[in-house]
Amino acid sequence: MKIEKLDVPESAIEFLKSQGFAKLYPPQADAVKAGLLEGKSVLVSAPTASGKTLIAILAMISFLSKNKGKIIYLSPLRALAAEKFLEFKKLEKLSIGNKIKVGISTGDFENIEKKLEKSNIIILTNEKMDSIIRHGVEWIDDIGLVISDEVHLIGDESRGPTLEMILTQLKRLEHNPQILGLSATITNSNEIADWLGCTLVENDWRPVPLTEGVCDGGIVTMNDGTTFDVANTIRGTPIDLGVQCVQEGGQSLIFAETRTRSKSLATKAVDGIEKLLEKKELGELEKVSKQILSSNEQTDLVKTLAILVKKGVAFHHAGLNQSCRQIIENEFRKGTIKLLSSTPTLAAGVNLPARRVVISNINRYNAKVGANRPISVLEYKQLCGRAGRPQYDKYGESIIVGNGNGEEIIEYYIKGEPEPIESKITDDKSLRTHILSVIVTNPGIKKEEILDFFLQTLGGLQSRKPTIKFGIDIALRFLSSEYLIIKKGERYAATEFGKKTSMLYIDPLTATHFRDSIENLSKKKNHAFGFLHVITNSEEFFPKFGLRNKDFETASLMIENHSSELLEPISEYDCSRSLLALQSWITESSEKTLSDSLGIESGDMHRMVETGNWLTYCLREIAKHVERPDLLEELENLRRRIVYGIRAELLELVKVKGIGRVRARILFKHRIKTLDDLAKIPVNKLAEIDKIGLTLANNIKSELKKVRY
Repeated sequence: MKIEKLDVPESAIEFLKSQGFAKLYPPQADAVKAGLLEGKSVLVSAPTASGKTLIAILAMISFLSKNKGKIIYLSPLRALAAEKFLEFKKLEKLSIGNKIKVGISTGDFENIEKKLEKSNIIILTNEKMDSIIRHGVEWIDDIGLVISDEVHLIGDESRGPTLEMILTQLKRLEHNPQILGLSATITNSNEIADWLGCTLVENDWRPVPLTEGVCDGGIVTMNDGTTFDVANTIRGTPIDLGVQCVQEGGQSLIFAETRTRSKSLATKAVDGIEKLLEKKELGELEKVSKQILSSNEQTDLVKTLAILVKKGVAFHHAGLNQSCRQIIENEFRKGTIKLLSSTPTLAAGVNLPARRVVISNINRYNAKVGANRPISVLEYKQLCGRAGRPQYDKYGESIIVGNGNGEEIIEYYIKGEPEPIESKITDDKSLRTHILSVIVTNPGIKKEEILDFFLQTLGGLQSRKPTIKFGIDIALRFLSSEYLIIKKGERYAATEFGKKTSMLYIDPLTATHFRDSIENLSKKKNHAFGFLHVITNSEEFFPKFGLRNKDFETASLMIENHSSELLEPISEYDCSRSLLALQSWITESSEKTLSDSLGIESGDMHRMVETGNWLTYCLREIAKHVERPDLLEELENLRRRIVYGIRAELLELVKVKGIGRVRARILFKHRIKTLDDLAKIPVNKLAEIDKIGLTLANNIKSELKKVRY
């Protein structure tokens, strides 16, 4: 199907051509034939890289050319949301009657940005959309098209229930919005389509043909019947497979089961890759290596990464900060980095294809069972979906490294079907959290109506009615006993505490623990370490790291030094490494110190700061609710200390834009301790101080005026 045959405005056809689209891929054409442009709801189940983003764009263009409502694009991850925002922002150039304005919101669940009202394409994470529904934002009634990306993640234990709740709420809207679901290939796509009220479009076409195989005993057997040998070196099979692909002019992506292994595999690949590089490529890589070193604290991890990048190799995992990950992703896309070793989180995130994907181990550590377990077929299909770069490769290859079990792997993974998607909405945590939000948004609701709502979820289709009823009864008893809801006759309503909990977007169990921890707290002034213990102990805090044997002494000493700040007595066995890291962070430990002493890398610390900031805010809001005004200033100061990583004495200086933790400490050492001190020092004297300079000194002076007046 050619682009000009589409039933969209002429200006849209010209725009699509200018973006390089000439004709539709088979899954795209199938979606159009299923009524996508006539406003019909469609679920597209197709492999990675089969053009699902263009399907979303076509639905947007068609909707906005005929309607005045809003389009919601739901993404499971912030990184993916940011990618789509840049892509959809191009639509603002398009003139199709309605002026297109693209907005994005992915953070802060308490704050609903006013600017979203003015946008008609709004990109949101699933959690942000859920929060918007809980806040009862008026423009929800204007939503006419809902696009849900990666809809198969409904089966995910942690994030699935939220997506399921949103889609249940949106498909129940009176004006019946059009729904476009975009999914990987799943076994029970019929069931998901029926639940969503969508026409199913299933297509296994890919722009780059994919062959899948297993390497066992140095021989690779592919599912198209071909076999070939791989050189057997001391580097190990995963790297031998990766190097072979680079020798043949491709790029290779190797999935490792842990962070340590991803770094180890990349290190082993250096000798094989470096000798394949041309002088010009080595020159480019030298610049990239310097960029990594100059823009980050030089922890061992960062230094190792910089050394490997010089030689055309890199690793990628959540321990790296955003700056490092961004550089690696960009350089791999450009083809500068030839071999990338990564943990599987990359497969669910940004789009980074390679000619050959190597799965070095089919086992993953499962925290729930405390042991390694084989990955699911669905996860395997997600990993191998990264094989084949549409612009560069005529084929893609995915190879699992076997261990004498090649035939089993072929039968189970390569010939196997992905597991059906199963709802997780009936788990205890999901039910108590989402029942509360249903009661908050529907005051006066009856138990039968709550049951009716949950019977309309995917879990309602997949579970027996008595099972759901039993789960609802338990959740209602808990919410009532903790005074989050009250019952009047047959009807339920949320208490003020229940409403606050739902708006703060935390588990009711966390909210009650926060409330109980601070309600009867003594009126002494410093509880910082105790507050940190409460938030790092909560279900929502992430990432959580347990103590290693060598950390118990540090934990014991820290508890002893801060015992007066505790909200309840604790021992080192109640501590996590995350608590030690946050306490060290707010006493100005550097990223290098945290890495060396606690094994906490900058990417982990950044996420701890983010969740610590949010949970301290929640704790402060609950302190307001339980009428503890004496705790508010302390909690706000702690929140800012977490954000900046500073001791309390620097809080005044960091109010000025351009002064962070490092510059604030330098100024403090130069006896500039307050905003008054900063106002008194002449610009030329300020400029002479280390890490300031004349331009920044002028900027600081100008920002200072905004803070003071």
